[in-house]
Amino acid sequence: MCNSRKIDDSDGIAWANETHSLLRSCCTNKETCISSLLESLDASELNNTRHAGIEVVFFNRVPKVGSQTFMELLRRLSMKNVFGFHRDHIQRVETIRLAPSDQLNLATHVINYKPPAVYVKHVCFTNFTQYGLPEPIYVNLVRDPIERVISWYYYVRAPWYYVERKQAFPDIPLPDPHWLKKDFETCVLQGDRECRYLEGESHEGIGDHRRQSLFFCGHSDFCTPFNTLGALQRAKKAVERHYAVVGVLEDLNSTLTVLENYIPLFFKGATQVYWDEVDRFTRINRNMFKPPVREEVKELVRQNFTREIEFYQFCRQRLHRQLLALRLPSTHSGA
Repeated sequence: MCNSRKIDDSDGIAWANETHSLLRSCCTNKETCISSLLESLDASELNNTRHAGIEVVFFNRVPKVGSQTFMELLRRLSMKNVFGFHRDHIQRVETIRLAPSDQLNLATHVINYKPPAVYVKHVCFTNFTQYGLPEPIYVNLVRDPIERVISWYYYVRAPWYYVERKQAFPDIPLPDPHWLKKDFETCVLQGDRECRYLEGESHEGIGDHRRQSLFFCGHSDFCTPFNTLGALQRAKKAVERHYAVVGVLEDLNSTLTVLENYIPLFFKGATQVYWDEVDRFTRINRNMFKPPVREEVKELVRQNFTREIEFYQFCRQRLHRQLLALRLPSTHSGA
């Protein structure tokens, strides 16, 4: 029989990395092995909602992970489950890394909403408790980092994106047509600066949207260099200590199930609401101007996204751990 042990936050990362190898090799009896692993999981210990000091969900949404769809789902759920829905207004320049004073202003703004409430904004992880304020219920989503960076590349080149921007801010200049027409494959294969993804490189201005781990690492200067170990470790630590749920776009059913069970006040009925109108939800923000990208080009990009891929896999494993801890009949039968 496999040896089982209690899992806590301090060794959760290591446990996630061991799970698949344990399932493959530690037992001759698969059912006994799965049962042993399930016994080591405690949903209450894996649910950071218990640390929240206020019934306010803070969704510091990562771009191009399905966050527009998720935001619309939250808006629909706010009517069904009776909570306030609030989002940041559109900005001329969206700054995702904030100075300490601006972080305090943001945290104060969020906790002033009457609970239960949800607040949505593109911004890096902000630790409310470091300012002596109650911790909200943090949620977010992640996506395969290569698919996400491709999606972002074509999103900022989509005609409707600039139509919306011009309508909101008529005086903004239009981009260079040559830049708009440049395809992702050419950008990568020709070594264009935009598509080199160099380790340790920092982008400021509107923010470094090449990587999703920045939205979990926080506002520190240590978080800005691309694909570095320090930023990865900080992002993992924030997820493990603060986030109630980090969903995965490629595993939406598991995401919705975990959200419903870990944060029921806000997400009760989420699965039904989504699938009842799935055609409508899947059309949100769909980019018809994004061409396919060859797998060999994606593989070239993956070589420079090693720690982004590790962070994504870490979040997937954590979500699956949370799902298994619920001990729902369909989550481990036939595994």
